[in-house]
Amino acid sequence: MNIGQAGIDLIKSFETCRLKAYLPTPEDVWTCGWGHTGPDVEETTLWTQEHADAAFLADIAWVERCVNKAVTAQVNQSEFDALCSLCFNIGCPKFSGSTLVKLLNQTDYDGASAQFARWNRQGNKELAGLTRRRTAETALFNTA
Repeated sequence: MNIGQAGIDLIKSFETCRLKAYLPTPEDVWTCGWGHTGPDVEETTLWTQEHADAAFLADIAWVERCVNKAVTAQVNQSEFDALCSLCFNIGCPKFSGSTLVKLLNQTDYDGASAQFARWNRQGNKELAGLTRRRTAETALFNTA
């Protein structure tokens, strides 16, 4: 499957595009564009809008591959979009090894849906922005 517009819109609503590298929280990693992280982003990174948009498309591609590989249960477009948003935010290794994916692959859709809320922390600290994001992902996941 490929991410739909609802998934892209959800991700972008929480990943405001910034063309100058920033630290989302003091204990975070350097981020630029639409929430892009990696060795190509450091404190002095400055991008054009075109570069940020291209990086976002590349990030969406790895997210789609990760979700398609990890999830063996049948999912609809809304479920897939919500899963992509979560994966984009937490990364492929954490997503693939999550209880959410395990429950989903056992076709426990309700159990999987309830797992989104558990991903609202950075370190041991609950973040209001992550709680809002997980609530939005859960709502999208539960859309028929």
